[in-house]
Amino acid sequence: MPETPTFVNPVLGGDRPDPAVIKVGDEYWMTYLSFESAPGLLLYRSRDLVTWTSAGSALAEPLGSTFAVDIAEVDGRFFIYIPFIPAPWSALEAPAIFVIHADSMEGPWSEPIDLGIRWAIDPGHVVGEDGKRYLFVNGIRRIRLADDGLSTVGELEHVYDGWRYPDEWITEAYALEGPKLFRRDGWFYLVSAVGGTGGPPTGHMVIVARSRSVHGPWENSPHNPIARTRDAAEKWWSRGHATIVPGPAGEGWWMVSHGYENGYRTLGRQILLEPIEWTDDGWPVAALDDIGGVLDAPAAASVQSPPPSFHDDFSVLRLGERWTFHAPSPGEARRLALDDGLVLAAKGHGPGDTSPLAVLTGDHAYEVEVDVELLGDGVEAGLLLFFNDRLFCGMGIDGNRMPSYAGGHITHWREPAPAVRRLQLRLRNDEHIVTGWYREPGGEWTRHAIRYETSGYHANTMADLLSLRPALYAAGDGAARLRDFRYRPLR
Repeated sequence: MPETPTFVNPVLGGDRPDPAVIKVGDEYWMTYLSFESAPGLLLYRSRDLVTWTSAGSALAEPLGSTFAVDIAEVDGRFFIYIPFIPAPWSALEAPAIFVIHADSMEGPWSEPIDLGIRWAIDPGHVVGEDGKRYLFVNGIRRIRLADDGLSTVGELEHVYDGWRYPDEWITEAYALEGPKLFRRDGWFYLVSAVGGTGGPPTGHMVIVARSRSVHGPWENSPHNPIARTRDAAEKWWSRGHATIVPGPAGEGWWMVSHGYENGYRTLGRQILLEPIEWTDDGWPVAALDDIGGVLDAPAAASVQSPPPSFHDDFSVLRLGERWTFHAPSPGEARRLALDDGLVLAAKGHGPGDTSPLAVLTGDHAYEVEVDVELLGDGVEAGLLLFFNDRLFCGMGIDGNRMPSYAGGHITHWREPAPAVRRLQLRLRNDEHIVTGWYREPGGEWTRHAIRYETSGYHANTMADLLSLRPALYAAGDGAARLRDFRYRPLR
């Protein structure tokens, strides 16, 4: 008999929190929350739940910080329900849920439509036994949707109290959220998260309730929580915010969730996959307590490949596929032009307020490098490892000196780099130890005199659920020309 294929988590590395997954024919589609990144709601597709490929994005420009979404298909049309949270640059005054729709998951997707729902996040869509459409949100509350799914009928109403874990369990907060619903054998199943997505590694968990009717009453599973990090020694922490889907070719059931990797919170919440079993009385349970080792994959799964190196010569603009702006203002993409490389117009006064271009990584050790040329006077540009506007490290050039950054601040160190308008920059992040180099084109690399340790550049430090990402920035006046960006995993 052929060997059963195997996989290891994550099935999609890097910061991809609160995944939403839908099966369309023989294919799966996934997106995840994108906060203030633009483009937002990056799309991925898979035929086996193990190997995922990029398929563009569904949201050109967010209306606020984009939180956890849900994907739905009704009568051949596709919907993504999106909560937007007010951001400094947005017009929103309260959390609000919108919807976009398309004829296929490949798009094109409509502009966001306001559903009029305020002070709610984490929508979960379901069609009831009455044929009507409903949206569940954190709390857990519910509102009916119009038949076309593009407006609401009535008001939010509380429908489920959740399942209470013992008070002595070490969690962040109760935080009943992330409802995802599906139907099987005459039951509606409501999959939720409690315990808080950050904080202690044993906090987040997956709970299940069921009902014969979308109107309840909801009965909690006697097996709750069906997934949880029970010990901080496990490889995956804060497992939660799950979607349960039927497997490829009808082979079993699987759960897609997110979690932090032990020792690498800097990488954010990564995509996890695990098998689901069903009890004789119809309850889903996780088949494994610890998903940190080698796991059996769906029978037809492809072999996992290691994360690839890539070279971006900026002959085409891979916005969304590879690059996203952090905390962009509306129309941020107008800062970009392709002209013998990528020309990035300057913005802000320094790395913190410049909306840098960032790329996700899921590697423990990697190198990035880029060729930076200053265009115009008064511009500073460079290469960073960027968490948010308050926490980053790296270096830049301004034509006179090399500004060096650590802990989100310019440092006192004056690196004796040449006062030139073009330098090649390199950063190596080797399991949190960050080293920098620079050189003039064609010259020898010089190591930056100061190294940084970045294991604390993560969500629990900053109370911001992001990740540490390689990023390019241009601040001040003028622009920078960026050439030959290279990314290399080290192992």
